[in-house]
Amino acid sequence: MIISFDDTDSRSLGMCTTYLGALLMDELKAYGKPADLPLLIRLNPTIPFKTRGNAAVAIKIETSEPEKVKQHVIQKIEELAQMEDENTNPGVVFLENNNDEVKNALAAFFKRAVQHVITIQKAKALIEKYELDARGYKNSRGLIGALAACGAMLEEEWDHTYEYLSYRQKKAWGTQRFVNENSVIRADDATYPHTWDNRDIANNMVVCIPHSPDPVLYGIRGKTPEYVSHAASMIEGEVTERYAIYKTNQGTDMHLIPAESINNLQDMESYIIQGFVASAPRTIEGGHTLFLFRDKEGKEMECAAFEPTKNFRELIRKLTPGDYITLHGSVKNKTLNIEKIDVMELAEKYKSVNPLCPKCEKSMKSAGKGQGYRCRRCKTRADIATKSKVEREIKTGIYEVPPCARRHLSMPLIRKEGKEIHPSR
Repeated sequence: MIISFDDTDSRSLGMCTTYLGALLMDELKAYGKPADLPLLIRLNPTIPFKTRGNAAVAIKIETSEPEKVKQHVIQKIEELAQMEDENTNPGVVFLENNNDEVKNALAAFFKRAVQHVITIQKAKALIEKYELDARGYKNSRGLIGALAACGAMLEEEWDHTYEYLSYRQKKAWGTQRFVNENSVIRADDATYPHTWDNRDIANNMVVCIPHSPDPVLYGIRGKTPEYVSHAASMIEGEVTERYAIYKTNQGTDMHLIPAESINNLQDMESYIIQGFVASAPRTIEGGHTLFLFRDKEGKEMECAAFEPTKNFRELIRKLTPGDYITLHGSVKNKTLNIEKIDVMELAEKYKSVNPLCPKCEKSMKSAGKGQGYRCRRCKTRADIATKSKVEREIKTGIYEVPPCARRHLSMPLIRKEGKEIHPSR
């Protein structure tokens, strides 16, 4: 039996859908045996009405008491979901039997929910078409994530990573967390690059500890359950209630859609697109750095490295018109928010300098406004300045935003192979 659910948490009030998953993984052992690791599925990161990280959870259990399992799950959702928040709209799906048609439909729904905007009506239509056992609360938006997570459990062939999530005791929820940051640094040193995004060295930040009032104490992301467990075993902090290791699509770039033209880009979706820098980068109030990007058809749009990307903006400021680049990022209000940039070819850059005297090879001086240049020693003259090639301050290769600004789904460069990369730590 697959049990999948979403939208039980709240930005302001706390809770966490993954905590409910961890709790159920333990409590449902009374009715059967967990069949695999639970899934943590991140959906389209640009959705404006997401509760927090837009995560849905699915678990699989072998049971001979399916009705008791359903009753238990529903009871826990109704007990723990932050129903008083108007933006919290839980949904749960129970799948006991499935044929190839159902499996293919839900697997396709999963991939679409990661990349596109899906309406509640479409989710309900899918439930009705295949007569799925599902329950939605309030406006039922959580059914979208629940169906997607169910589809992910049915479709096993997708890139994945793992996350170890440690959960606080209930009495501590909403209070200041205690984690020994030096122990996080030691764990990171011992397991990087097999775990990542534990800290941001360049910006002197520990980033695996959340700041919201949810139950999570910390989360360790990595390539195998063994590596994330090893890192977690080294971290010192407050006494915890429980932990869970999730298989997840985090760090996979699953949200990115290849695009050939700016005409194909839509708000609230994420893309990979090639083209050229079309204007010199500029920094505006608030510290955001923007430039115009031109696709191969000549159409232009604005791209941005926003202030939270910190030192990544310094790289963007080194671009110049004519640079050939590939951008990875999401579109909002017709602006592409950059997550990664592949600098493929650098344009030649020149600056104007005073011409050299052909006799003494010394730099000429200005003869006055509009009067060209002259060598005072040799009396030679020149009408215009010459151009000198400027050494670029940027190299070709792939660059990423720092860990403190990385989205859950964005693939860290340490997972990439075969091309010159410039990882951010």
